[in-house]
Amino acid sequence: MNPEPGRPPILVYDGDCAFCTTSVRFAERRIRPDCKAIPWQFADLGSFGVTQQRAEYEVLWITPTGTVHGGSQAVARLLLNAGRGWALLGALLVLPPLRWLAHGTYRLIANNRERMPGGTAACMLPADRRPGMTL
Repeated sequence: MNPEPGRPPILVYDGDCAFCTTSVRFAERRIRPDCKAIPWQFADLGSFGVTQQRAEYEVLWITPTGTVHGGSQAVARLLLNAGRGWALLGALLVLPPLRWLAHGTYRLIANNRERMPGGTAACMLPADRRPGMTL
């Protein structure tokens, strides 16, 4: 991806997962990061240097210079970007040992997102097996 000065970071998430979509909408309303949130299903992943497999596995934070952060570190970057008190939490999440704890917590939630509030059975299916998906 070519650097695009002035472009906000991009948050790429699973738009077919109700839990993921609800989480992103919460972040937009309450945390208010300066970013563009797009479902991976509508993103040109190749232009970001990201595979579909990675986008299905974790939320992604893509900086204007093309650096990609995934999972808990994408969440940390979102919080840092939001400023105010959120930035302090984001800063803590990039430092060991909280970074390691954040990673484990993120994987636990991501691996069980169909069981989380707002999650649906479609959240646990690979993209090619979700209702209405043709890849």
